[in-house]
Amino acid sequence: MPDIPSATVPGHPLMQSPEELERNILSVTLDEVVANLTLTPASARDNEEPGPRDIVFRGGFTEVNAHFVARQWSDGLPIVPPTRERVAAFLSFTTRDPDEVLGILLPDQRAATVWNVAVNGVMAGCRPEYMPILLALVEAMADPAYGVEHSGNTPGGETLIMLNGPIIGELGFNCEQGVLRDGFLPNTSIGRFWRLYLRNVAGFLLHQTDKATFGNTWRVVMAENEAVLRAIGWPAINVDMGFAAGTNTVTVARYTGGNLLASVTGSDPQTMLPYLALGVRQQVSWHVMFTLGMQSGSLRPLILLSPILARTIAAAGWSKRDVQDYLFEHVRMPAWEFERQLRDWNPKPVWNLAEEVALGHLPAVFHVSDDPQRLVPLVWKPEDYMIAVTGDPDRNNAYVFAHNGVLGFPTTKNIDLPADWASRLPRT
Repeated sequence: MPDIPSATVPGHPLMQSPEELERNILSVTLDEVVANLTLTPASARDNEEPGPRDIVFRGGFTEVNAHFVARQWSDGLPIVPPTRERVAAFLSFTTRDPDEVLGILLPDQRAATVWNVAVNGVMAGCRPEYMPILLALVEAMADPAYGVEHSGNTPGGETLIMLNGPIIGELGFNCEQGVLRDGFLPNTSIGRFWRLYLRNVAGFLLHQTDKATFGNTWRVVMAENEAVLRAIGWPAINVDMGFAAGTNTVTVARYTGGNLLASVTGSDPQTMLPYLALGVRQQVSWHVMFTLGMQSGSLRPLILLSPILARTIAAAGWSKRDVQDYLFEHVRMPAWEFERQLRDWNPKPVWNLAEEVALGHLPAVFHVSDDPQRLVPLVWKPEDYMIAVTGDPDRNNAYVFAHNGVLGFPTTKNIDLPADWASRLPRT
């Protein structure tokens, strides 16, 4: 809506005294409202956009990159020029029509197509055989459950891509030491693809539609160590999300940040898990607005366990669900503090636990008594805690991600491979 009139309130409404806010509204906002109602705004011009198969530039590597930077088609790092030949190599790894629309992405209302997935895959430095993964990622991005329209919201959350299935080993993804670190081509380039696609197709540009206060950069792909999961009998993330074991899938979810829990020491769960619970509690703060108020019950914190931690817990006979049950019972905060977060500090109109339970908006566990010191959970049910096993096999570390709730809800998609996939895998 390029011509929509708007009126500004100077400063931040929550950072002003009532007198200052009233003065700003009467002296600035009101005049703009009157002008918007009585004057015809100037017509905005649509930005001209090249066709999907137009040749937008001819020149060498340096010149191409300068052209793409000038038009905000680049993330500031050198891109691989998306020539027709390179795009065709990506398209050869799918039987889908290049013009097939995978969804319409906000905020630019631009169509996500098989063709522009390939173009951005080339630019990100991906290899052609990654194309099936890229298509699944864009299908997840276009799924309304994920909420791509929130990608530019002010908390600056960034999406983590979680990979499961045999494709991890087939394409050489890192799921051991240094996981989440750049340096492995598939993990790194596919992570970069996600951010480039948000920029070039969805339309999230800094200082325009991307309004992150601080922001994160793109994250490399997190692949689970499924060999360890099979050994200890725990399900992978995609099984928790409703897919069959051994299925190739991608799961996306947006997190505002995370923190390392170093040296989770102990030989049994009873010794180890209190430290893990404390780390989760400390990382999840204002995010309780997704427990109550903004799409209540959408909070899904993620905990990464290194293989040695998962093996030690499983050796004591604990399942993944046992760990989730423990976190649900022990990651809690006083009811008064929970309500204060939403009432005084965030502030949100919905915050009274007793009222919300009485109305049926919250599970009964949030109001078992009127004691303000009673402890309440951060999520609605144990399985809301997502647990993955990955990282250095010999280090006793964990990592906690603070989830951005409905503003990037976990979404899983199947990776469809071409019929001749096995014969086309790169030879090692």
